Amino acid sequence: MNILEVRGVYKSYENNRVLNNIFLSVPQQAIYGLLGPNGAGKTTLIRIINKIIMCDEGEVLFKGQPMTRNDLHKLGYLPEERGLYNKMKVGEHLLYLAQLKGMKSHVARQVVKKHLKEFECIDWYNKKIEQLSKGMQQKIQFIIAIMHAPEFIILDEPFSGFDPVNTEMIKNKILDLKKNGVTFMLSTHRMESVEELCNYVTLINKSKKMIDGEKNKIKEQFSKNIYEVKGHCTRTLPETVNGLYSLIENEVEEDTDLKRLVFKLDHGKKTNELLQFLVNEMEVVSMREIVPDMNDIFISLVNNVDNE
Repeated sequence: MNILEVRGVYKSYENNRVLNNIFLSVPQQAIYGLLGPNGAGKTTLIRIINKIIMCDEGEVLFKGQPMTRNDLHKLGYLPEERGLYNKMKVGEHLLYLAQLKGMKSHVARQVVKKHLKEFECIDWYNKKIEQLSKGMQQKIQFIIAIMHAPEFIILDEPFSGFDPVNTEMIKNKILDLKKNGVTFMLSTHRMESVEELCNYVTLINKSKKMIDGEKNKIKEQFSKNIYEVKGHCTRTLPETVNGLYSLIENEVEEDTDLKRLVFKLDHGKKTNELLQFLVNEMEVVSMREIVPDMNDIFISLVNNVDNE
């Protein structure tokens, strides 16, 4: 089941088309990466989902029904820009926002203290927001996004300002909430976070959707049939074998004394055909496909559009 669907969404500002016929479906309990270069339209789409702005055409469905303002209580949102009141104290700020989400005062107080303790910031309770560092403020915004136990959470550049320790803390919390049924939409430029967390992705560029789907299937789609083989080899292998492969890298690993060979298989050839050839030439220790990562795919798709 899809928890969120975007159907045929258009948005323009004056004569500038920001979103052009965007369709996407977010499965329940997914971590869905929303990717794209600066100015692609990601933040506009997020604001439409949150009903901060309205689209010109199209619709957003939540659990199969047109999204209403009542559904917003089931959503959590961490915006890229700071959205905190600098003169308020951390505790009163969190209590205020928790009650806006419908929590009773006594429940809100318990929930706020629970989250502040969990994220190791209970000592900030009486500090003013303006006294906090960028990373500390980002942690408070993350707590705001999750403290009312939403079903669907949108995180726009959630790791901005975090050191490695706090980045790991937030990642672990995201994965923990996912295990408990929460769905995430993650907008970020940090491709290592996409690789580690996301199981679905959509790439938007110049207002249009370029590609979407399961991350691993997208990576398979962009596979170039290149394989790395390691082993012991005393023979000199030919650089090409007609109808089978081209040898594009050939080196010895200093730390293991293993030969590292990289082959590009000819069109239509299978890995077991390469392996059958190699076992007669060398002692094969390992073999793996070199699959492009999301960073490579992102750059390739964006550059192809920019060069058209």
